[in-house]
Amino acid sequence: MLLIRMKLLQLLARESEKLEMLLQPRLYQKQLPYMRLATSACLHGKKKKVNSYEQVDQEKYKSLVCSVTSYKASAQTPETIFEEDSLLYGQPLKHSPSNKVERKTPKNWVSLINPKKRILPVNSNSDRPMKIALQKTQIPSVTRILQQTIPPQQAFYLERWKQKMILELGKDGFAEYTKNLFLQGELFHAALESIFLPEEMAAKEQGEDSAVSGYLSSVQHVLKDISEVKALESAVQHETLQYLGLVDCVAKYRGQLCVIDWKTSEKPKPFLQNTFDNPLQVAAYIGAINHDANYDFQVSCGLIVVAYKDGCPAHPHFMDPDLCSQYWNKWLLRLEEYMDKN
Repeated sequence: MLLIRMKLLQLLARESEKLEMLLQPRLYQKQLPYMRLATSACLHGKKKKVNSYEQVDQEKYKSLVCSVTSYKASAQTPETIFEEDSLLYGQPLKHSPSNKVERKTPKNWVSLINPKKRILPVNSNSDRPMKIALQKTQIPSVTRILQQTIPPQQAFYLERWKQKMILELGKDGFAEYTKNLFLQGELFHAALESIFLPEEMAAKEQGEDSAVSGYLSSVQHVLKDISEVKALESAVQHETLQYLGLVDCVAKYRGQLCVIDWKTSEKPKPFLQNTFDNPLQVAAYIGAINHDANYDFQVSCGLIVVAYKDGCPAHPHFMDPDLCSQYWNKWLLRLEEYMDKN
């Protein structure tokens, strides 16, 4: 019995081996695609395991990766550049502003208003504006002082404008251009002077020139607000600070006694800062009048009138006492700078 069972087992084993050999090729053909996919997945899995980027601290370099990959163009802004510079080079040194010098207190400070000046009684000839001739002396003029202490930035733009005009007009053409500008300014001042002078004095003056008719039309609305003219084209000298100048006009503008400076321009100058050093010039003249014994009055306000050749309404820039005091301090600093240079 035992032998019979053993033979049956051997027979079954042989038959199973034959069956396995018959079925094995078909099984391989069906499983081959799946084996390839499994191999591919296996290989992909191996690549992930050896990926070195996973070992990097991604949170630490998150901002750097975003700035590089978020946009094709540069993602830097002025703020990010400053931050990077601060990390690389440290905090920048604070640069002093350009107007810091003008905020200093002048070493030789003199008050704009002269507290010692005596106001004389009105004389019989007070209706005639004062007109003192400018004498040639060694004392520097306001114009000369301002020209020799012009700020570097302002000098740069002035020189650039000059070179541009020379390229357009040539040297001779530019010389003729500037000559005509000065001539028009002189004619304009002369025409205004004839308007303000009394009739018997104005008859001796030249009539209106066609070259300045546009400028005169430009200032008509300003002339209506001017009264009580006290000085015209008159020399002034600061007896303490030793500088001099030629004042265009001293008169009341809307009831306030002012030093008036007439300017001509080809370009609109609607703001006071567009007039560059003219406010300093006016402040210098105010201080000189207040410290000049030839004048029996004091001034605390200024007026700059910019007239236009095409007749467009002029721009009047009124300077109240506070503003005049500010520009007076700036003028004193420019005066000190000039004295140090000379």
